Amino acid sequence: MSDKTKKSKGKKIIFPILLATVLVLALIFTLKEYYYFQSHEVTDNAQVDADISPVIARVGGYVKDIRFEDNQQVKAGDTLIILDDRDYKIKLQQAEAALASAKQMLNVSKYAIAETRSNIATAKANVDAAKVKLWKATEDFNRYKNLYDDHAITKAQYDAMKAEKESAEAALEAAQSQVPVINTRVSTNQQQADATAANISPRESDVDFAKLQLSYTVILAPADGIASKRNVQLGQLVQPGQPMLSIVDDKGLYITANFKETQLGSLKVGEKVDISVDAFKHTTVKGSVESFAGATGAKFSLLPPDNATGNFVKVVQRVPVRIRLEADQDFISKLRPGMSVKVVVHTK
Repeated sequence: MSDKTKKSKGKKIIFPILLATVLVLALIFTLKEYYYFQSHEVTDNAQVDADISPVIARVGGYVKDIRFEDNQQVKAGDTLIILDDRDYKIKLQQAEAALASAKQMLNVSKYAIAETRSNIATAKANVDAAKVKLWKATEDFNRYKNLYDDHAITKAQYDAMKAEKESAEAALEAAQSQVPVINTRVSTNQQQADATAANISPRESDVDFAKLQLSYTVILAPADGIASKRNVQLGQLVQPGQPMLSIVDDKGLYITANFKETQLGSLKVGEKVDISVDAFKHTTVKGSVESFAGATGAKFSLLPPDNATGNFVKVVQRVPVRIRLEADQDFISKLRPGMSVKVVVHTK
């Protein structure tokens, strides 16, 4: 047999072997992938997330001092920014002065009530004294009348005693009329005191509000984390509600994975998860499924789709799934919110 015949025969044998090998490898790969995806759900539509607390000015003012650097680690309660508080101190002093004035007016009203009530006893004593004088004048008048009838005294003496009796009667009426006047004055003073006392509570509220406003000039960190996205400078005038920075909770990182709705059937809370971070090759972070969002991402969008408009096109929706990272993993400290990751859930 010639060499050409041997070579041709060898080529005919190698091709089927290569083809068979490729087919076997493809079958093995297909079976491997099939069994793999029977027990795993995978998505690369996922990212690192964290709670981000915005620090917002609650009062307006000029920035007096900034006590942090951008991307600095801070703790809850740390002083971050101090605003010029002179205006708010003056408002507090005004509120405290108004409160002190209201309390002083109440004390004056109470003193007036006590003084007026003491006059009631004096007025009643005057009535009693007037009654005694009237009784004596009446007795003297009766005696003088008898003497006058017996022609023992002159007409002038009789008229003088009669005038004295009438004067005593008028004095009694005047003394008796003073008692209700004083009682009315006491009631009026009491009403004034009640009105003044009612004015104290709003003044106390003004003081508390002024103190609260003054405390807002010292801006504290609301949580532990990294102070980022600083948006304020020394001397800048900030307005109430203006965001100045954000605190990123780097200790409470988690993963938000957007799975297709067709993948949710095999996902359960508590299932183990392997997380590959795009920024760090050959590194896997462990986690577990924590919870499922209450609706698809499309429903939370600014303009959610309306399938009743007549131009419906079926699109596979995605549901955000929250994945908790296992603690005691040193690599977690390198993660930052927004990083892209690939998530593999062990469903069996």
